[in-house]
Formats: sequence, C-alpha cells, structure tokens
Amino acid sequence: MVHRPFRSVGRFVLAACAVSLGVATLGAQTVPSTTAPLGPNPSRVDIFTGYSYFGAHGQVKPAGINYSSVDLGAIGSGAYYFNKYFGGEVNFVAHPDGNNDGLYSASAGPIFRAPMQNFTLFAHGLVGGAKLGGPNSEPPFAYHEPYTWGPTLTAGGGMDYDLPFFSNRFSLRLFEADYRYVHTSFGPYTPPPTGGVMGGRANLSGVDLSTGIVTHFGHVIPPPPVTYTCAVSPAQGYPGDPLTVTGTALNLNPKKTATYSWTADGGTITGTSNVANIDTKNAAPGTYTAKGHVAEGNKPGQMADCSAQYTVQAFQPPTISCSANPSSLNPGDSSTITAEGVSPQNRPLTYSYSATEGTVSGNGNTATLSTAGAAPGTITVTCNVVDDKGQTASSTTSVTIAAPPPPPAPTVSTLCSVNFERDKRRPVRVDNEGKACLDDVSLKLQQSSDAKLALVGNAASTEKHGEHLAAERAVNTKDYLVKEKGIDASRISVYTGTQDGKTVTTTLIPAGATMDSTGVTAVDESAMMAKPHHHARHHAKK
Repeated sequence: MVHRPFRSVGRFVLAACAVSLGVATLGAQTVPSTTAPLGPNPSRVDIFTGYSYFGAHGQVKPAGINYSSVDLGAIGSGAYYFNKYFGGEVNFVAHPDGNNDGLYSASAGPIFRAPMQNFTLFAHGLVGGAKLGGPNSEPPFAYHEPYTWGPTLTAGGGMDYDLPFFSNRFSLRLFEADYRYVHTSFGPYTPPPTGGVMGGRANLSGVDLSTGIVTHFGHVIPPPPVTYTCAVSPAQGYPGDPLTVTGTALNLNPKKTATYSWTADGGTITGTSNVANIDTKNAAPGTYTAKGHVAEGNKPGQMADCSAQYTVQAFQPPTISCSANPSSLNPGDSSTITAEGVSPQNRPLTYSYSATEGTVSGNGNTATLSTAGAAPGTITVTCNVVDDKGQTASSTTSVTIAAPPPPPAPTVSTLCSVNFERDKRRPVRVDNEGKACLDDVSLKLQQSSDAKLALVGNAASTEKHGEHLAAERAVNTKDYLVKEKGIDASRISVYTGTQDGKTVTTTLIPAGATMDSTGVTAVDESAMMAKPHHHARHHAKK
C-alpha cells in the first residue's frame, strides 16, 4: 500500500518537470523586445512576503491520527521572469507547530503571469521538500512524529493589485491559493503502548491561503536606449555671427540627472546643457561640425552622441544703386543724388561720389550735383560704397543738362517811307522830308552793322511809265544813303513794288533774316542813273 502514494507523487513530479521544460524552452525561443511595451512594463524580479494559512487534510497511517489546520504561518517567495509572462519561482513556507503538527517547505518551479492594467494574475507549479512533524495524539496516548523531510508538490495561483505610489514598486497580493501535497515516511510502524514515536507515513494534502506585499525590481523589457539629435540654428552665418546648437534627447530617465558636453571643429562652443553657443568670430569660411554628448550613466544605452553641420560663409561685398532727382535740368541747376548701399552682413558702409562734369558734394547716402559751368549734355555720376572690410561696389546714374534755347530768329522790320507826292514836277526827287526819314534809316544801319536794307519803289496807278518811276525813286533813295550818309552800297537792295502810291518803303533786314519778296521786283541798277539831289534845290530857288 505504500507504493501507490509514491507512484502518484512520481507522476506529479514528472508532469511538473515536463511542463517546466516545455515552457522554459518556449521562453528561450522568444526574443525579448527592446522597445517599451504598449501597456505596463512588468517587473523582472518579484519578492513576496506575507501571511500564510495551511488547511491540512490527512493523517498518519496506519495509526489513523489526523492532522489539523495551522493558522499561523509565513510565506516568502522570489520569482525571476524571463519575459512578460513566464519565469521561475522559489518558495518558502513556514507553518510552526499548531495544536499537534507543523510544516516547513521549500519549493521551486515555473510561474506564469498575465499583466493587466493595475492587476496581475499568476499561476505556478512547484516541486520541493517539506519538513513535517506531528501530529500529537490525544491523551492518554502521547504519540508524536519527529520533523521529517519528504517531497512536496504545490500548484495554484492568485492576484496582485499594483499600489499607486513609489512608481508601482509595490503590489498588494490580494490572495494566493495553492493546493499542496506532502508525503512523509516516519519509519516502520511500531506504536508503543503508551506513546512516543510510532512511525508510519503521512500523505497530507491541503490548501495554502496567503496574502502580503510584493516588491518589484527591474523590468522585463529594458528601457529604450537614449537617443540624441541636434541642430544648429541658423545653419549658416558669417564670421562673428552667433550660432546656437540645440540637442534633443529622448528616453532619458527623469529620476537621473543628465550631463551634456559639446565640441566644435570651427569656432568656440560653450554650454553645459542641451543648448550651446558657437562663437564664429575667428572661424575661416567653410563647413564645420558641432558634436554633442549626453549621459545619465556609464552603461550602454544610457548615453548617446549627436552631430550637426553648420557653414561659415565668406563676407560678401556690398551692393549699391544710384539715382538722380531730377535727372534732367537746365544749366546751372542742381540735382540730388541718392545712393542705396546694402551689406549682406550689415557691415558699416562709407559713401563717395564723382561726376564727369560739375561738382558733387556729400559723403552720406545723399549728395548734391552742381552743374555750374557744365556744358549741355549728359553727366555721368558714379556712386561708390566701401564696407569696413575694404570691399567695394559702384553704380552710376545720368543727369542730362538741356541746351539753352536758341535765340529767336531775326525778323525784318519796316522803317519809315519816303513820299514823292509833294513835287509834281520832279516826282522822283528825294525832298528834305524824305531825307529826314533816310537819316533815321542810316542811323539804324550804322547801329546794326551786319544788317541790310531793302528799298521798294512804288508808283501811283495814274502815273504813266509808273514802273520806271518806281525804279527811279528807289535808286535815288539809295543814292542818297550811299553818297550822303556813307552807307555801303552792297548793303542796300532796290526793288519795285505793286503798292498804289508814290513812295519808297524801307525794310531793315538783320543778319540771318530774309525779306518776303512776294510782289517785288529787283531793279537793274546798271540801266539806271541816279539824279543829283542838288538840282532840286536850285530849281526851288528860281
């Protein structure tokens, strides 16, 4: 009869080992994730300590003495998890002497868990050894078995509740309910007549009910490694421009203090946080790299590096535009010259000006062009600018000086007329009244030495041979001006006209002017002879 319990125990042990081996193999084939879980990140190690109640059921045979429940007990276990769901557990339970018995056990085996939000369900199967004593028989017989080791099997599960403080470091084990089987052989059965060790065997089964505190250590899925990226703003500048590099670290542990350091191969970089300043004052033009390092520990995954490029540009020369207002003016007027210089680096600028004609005054971005003494035409004004680095730029604008308006064209002017109506007998003679007119005409000719004179003789429509008389009148008038007044004959032209009247009209023709010859006919002076003017005076005396 003894072999049957051991056979059952053997099957239980083999089954537990097979399950443990299969689950362990499955766990070994699963590659742990390196990313943070979507839900809670379960702990790597759980330590449980608490109170345990053992509800024993069984007796020592063949004496038939029953074991009773042990109300006092303590339990402690440690579980190491290979992944989120599976691990191995070591369990120790102490049930000190009760009324007539006591039990101590140490077991190990697989444990399974199902993490949920704020709760965790678990189940385990354990194999180990148990030290069982008792039971005490009722008086008058005082039989008591000494503490003896034997195999024990445990299977069960429970539920943990995550306590919402200390970053969920602790959980309350709401319950743990395990079925326990213990087999112990106390030796051959030889019951003494009055008490003592009687031997026999015990196949004890019962329920362990426990509660307590679970302490969590580590995580199954390690925190993702620290990553670090950085960028320079602005990404390019000129020597002396301040640049800022900013690093962005991810997956830092908020409970640890991160340290930052920076280096740069162009310019000087300063900063002890995730932001640093780059001084490019002494950097030559080119492309450089800023490098950053962040660390919250010395282990892999607790530090990271980053790099970012930036460009130091060569200084660019300034640019300039030039304009004049007004751009067209009269001789002697002034124009305002405006220069607009731009430095890409906002360097200080100095202006200067020059002109092909006239004078320019001013050294700011405006100047004044004076055209006094400049000839009509186009003046080119050059605007120059130079920055504090000696880089220059030039631009030009044009100012047009208008030519003075031409003088008005000379025009002929009609002077006085010589009348031949008074001397009926000598109708072609120049009388004293006519001479007075001609004296004024000669004065005009003397004042305008380059002017000429046109004499147009006319005859009355009632006169016979009027055309001849008109010609004579013109010739006689010229003769007076030449001989009496000393006027150059080449300056005087004689004509006959069509006016109805015994007259000679005088027309002054300035240099460059032309007389309208419509209705007049030039006189052939070679065919005519002027009559002396003194004959007229002698005739008047008679």
